Amino acid sequence: MSGRRLLAAAAILVLAGAGGAVLWLTRPELPAVIVESVRTRDLEAIVTASGKIQPKRQVNVSATTMGRVTRLAVEEGQRVRAGQFLLEIDPRSFEGQLQRGEANVAAARSALEQARTAVEQTRVTLDLARQTLKRQQELWSGGLTSRETLERTENEAELREAELKVREQEVQTREQQIKQEEAGLATTRYSLSQVIISSPMDGIITRRNIEESENVVVGTMNNPGTVLLTIADMSVIEAEVEVDETDVPEVRVGQQARVTIDAVPDRTFLGRVTEIGNSPIQTASTQTPTTTQATNFKVVITIEEQIPDVRPGFTCTAEITTATRPHVVSVPIQALTVRELLYDAAGALVREPPPAPPPRFRLFDREAAPNPAPPEPPPGHTRRETEGVFVLRGTRAVFVPVKVGIAGERYFEVLSGLNEQDRVITGPFSSVRELADGADVTPQTPTPGP
Repeated sequence: MSGRRLLAAAAILVLAGAGGAVLWLTRPELPAVIVESVRTRDLEAIVTASGKIQPKRQVNVSATTMGRVTRLAVEEGQRVRAGQFLLEIDPRSFEGQLQRGEANVAAARSALEQARTAVEQTRVTLDLARQTLKRQQELWSGGLTSRETLERTENEAELREAELKVREQEVQTREQQIKQEEAGLATTRYSLSQVIISSPMDGIITRRNIEESENVVVGTMNNPGTVLLTIADMSVIEAEVEVDETDVPEVRVGQQARVTIDAVPDRTFLGRVTEIGNSPIQTASTQTPTTTQATNFKVVITIEEQIPDVRPGFTCTAEITTATRPHVVSVPIQALTVRELLYDAAGALVREPPPAPPPRFRLFDREAAPNPAPPEPPPGHTRRETEGVFVLRGTRAVFVPVKVGIAGERYFEVLSGLNEQDRVITGPFSSVRELADGADVTPQTPTPGP
């Protein structure tokens, strides 16, 4: 009898343990969440963009005349002053053109003097013809000459008048010819003056594309000319960065920026926004027409500090401070999420009961039922997506709609919906994404952070 009792007691214990295990395994599993208290912080909204370092003023020196470089007086990296001699192009062809032009001008002036002499001679001949005509007219009046002689004298006077007009017109032609030759001579003199190229400003030779004895090509409509030198004024340095179209509306002239240069590590240079492009940056692309490309705008930041050993073209990154908010209520960025909530006809939020949490263990390895679709809203009610955070109240996660302001590096400014010391759920990401309004949770304390 004692053996049967022992077996019965053991069976009862086994059944009780199995029942307890089943109850524990099928009990709903509450998600463990990380909770953080809301507090005030100083926030900065920052737009980050990358680009290149460029001088504020940079000049490409090109030639306006063709020829061979006979003298070259500067090296790349050399500092020059305004008016300093840089290089010379062979002047011999222009010197020959100058001599020819001067000779043409002298010949034109000589021809003008000859034309003027011819005019004076024609005037004297015309005066003689008019005097002869007057005598013939007097003789004709006295019947002392023939009709034929009178007409011949009249024709001679008219011929001399016409000849005088021709000679005067020739004088005008010679005068215009002198102007033409003088204009050509002035052009030749200008071209000769351009064979010596001087620095247009103070700066540094950042590029030299020519060597002594090389030929210079002048640009045409379809053929760009030779850029001989590039001179940069490095006294004022700018960072030309490309800002995404979604961030450009927040950027304003005068905003402060911090610029880091890859070639100057461990240093940050302060600057201010001085120019914002109105047109997107045009880039040549080999991508297919269906490929979506990012649209960027050029933003120029003038650096207010001296940069040691700076060179044009250095890669840089700029952080533009577009807004600041001192001592404002803020929440971590990862706490913000979106839910589809029910609102009544007056626009008030209607809380719905949360779905039942899944058990810790599913008997016979049954798959979990998919989340059911939300029921149709009652008449006069609507569902709409709402941005907010989950606030821990007791052991429940309550979804609270919030209105946010600027976004800092890790936190959002909260304009409405939360108070300081509210405890919001910040993670894990999967829990924040899947939590339902009013669901039970197991809170955890986050590791201390800034």
